Amino acid sequence: MATARPVVSVYNFENPSEKAGTIPMPAVLTSPLRPDLVREVHKNMSKNTRQAYAVKQKAGYDTAAESWGTGRAVARIPRAPGGGTHRAGQATFGNQARGGGMYNPTTVWRRWHRRVNVTQKRHAVATALAASSLPPLVMARGHRIGEVAELPLVVSDGLESVTKTKEAVEALKKLGCSQDLQKVLDSKKIRAGQGKARNRRYRMRCGPLVIYNEDNGITRAMRNIPGVEATCVDNLNLLRLAPGGHFGRFLIFTEGAFKKLTEIYGTLAEAAPLKKGYHMPRAAMENGDLARIINSTEVQSVLKPKLEAPKTHDPKRNALKNKEVMDSLNPGALKRKAALQKSSEKGTSEFKEVQDKKNARQAESKEHNKQRKKGEDTFYKTLMKAFEAKAAEAAAKKAEEGAEGAEQEE
Repeated sequence: MATARPVVSVYNFENPSEKAGTIPMPAVLTSPLRPDLVREVHKNMSKNTRQAYAVKQKAGYDTAAESWGTGRAVARIPRAPGGGTHRAGQATFGNQARGGGMYNPTTVWRRWHRRVNVTQKRHAVATALAASSLPPLVMARGHRIGEVAELPLVVSDGLESVTKTKEAVEALKKLGCSQDLQKVLDSKKIRAGQGKARNRRYRMRCGPLVIYNEDNGITRAMRNIPGVEATCVDNLNLLRLAPGGHFGRFLIFTEGAFKKLTEIYGTLAEAAPLKKGYHMPRAAMENGDLARIINSTEVQSVLKPKLEAPKTHDPKRNALKNKEVMDSLNPGALKRKAALQKSSEKGTSEFKEVQDKKNARQAESKEHNKQRKKGEDTFYKTLMKAFEAKAAEAAAKKAEEGAEGAEQEE
C-alpha cells in the first residue's frame, strides 16, 4: 500500500520546517479501504441523534362533529356543529377535509435509533484513519493540502498546550493549512429550507480535524476556528472522521496521539491491547493487482481454452428495397437512378437531352406516317386485300344456297 512506509516524520509546531524526529507507522493506517462499510455504519450511527417528532394525538379530531346522515343531498362525512360562522357545516375528521386528521399520523414511538455492531464501528474507524493517510483520497474529499508537507501529518506535543485561538491559527497556517481554512470561510452559506429559522442558519465545509492525546488547552484554542474540530485519540468517532459517510478527512495528529494508535488498535499480528477481543481488519486480497493475477501463468495454465464465437451470417437483404445491396449487385444503379430523377427536373442537362430525343422521335414518326400510312399501299389496306377474294367467294356461295332454298319452297 502507499501508506505502508516504515516511518512518519514529526514536525515542530512552532517551526514546521524543522523535523523533531520520526515515528513508526501504526498498522491501523495500513488497513484495507472499505467505503461500503463506512457508508453503512455512518448511516446508522447518524440516526442515533434524531429527536422524536409527531403530531398531536387529537389533531383534527378535537371537535363535536356528527354526520348529517342521508336525505340532505350532502356527503355523509361528519360536519362541524353550530351556526353563524363559516366553520359550521364544514367537513371534519377525514384526511381529505380541511382541518381534518392526517392519514397515518406520525407517532413518537417510531423506531428512531439503530443498533450498530461494535466491531463494524471499529473497522469503519480504522478504514477512515487509513483513508486519511492517502493524499488522493483527502484531495478527492475537497481538502486543500497543496502546502502540507506529508500525510499523515504529525506535530510535536507542544500543540496540545496552545490555549489561544490566535496562536492555534498561526500554527495551522505554518503547517500548510491556510488554503483549507480559507476554503471553509469562503463556503459559508445560508442554509436552504426551514433550518435557517431553527438556530442553524449557516452551513459550511469541514476543515482539518486535530487529534490530540492530552487536552492542555488545545480544545479551547481550536473551538472557535471555523471548520476546525479537535478530538481525543481515545474517543475517535466515525461521524467526525468521515463526515457525510465519505472518508478521507484531513487529520492532524499530535505525537502522543499518533503513538497511541498502536496501543489502541494493535497490529496485524497482535490483538488490540485497549479493545478487548478486537483484531484489525485484513484485506480480502494480499495482492490487489487483479489483472496480474488473472494473466499469470499459474492461473492461465488451468483455465479452459477461450471459446470461439460461432460463425454468424448477415441477414439476407432485398436488393429491390435496399439501395446499397442493389448497387453492389448492379454497379451504377444508383447513378442511373439519380440520372433518371434529374431527367424529370426542368432546367437540367438530362431533362434537355430527354426532350430532344422525344422531339426527334416524334418528328421521325410523323415522317414515317406520311410515307407509309397514306394511299392504297398502307399496311392495313394491303393486308385486307388478301381477304377480299375469299370474302367474295363466301358471299357468292351464300347467295347460291339462298337461291336453291327458294326453289325448293316453290
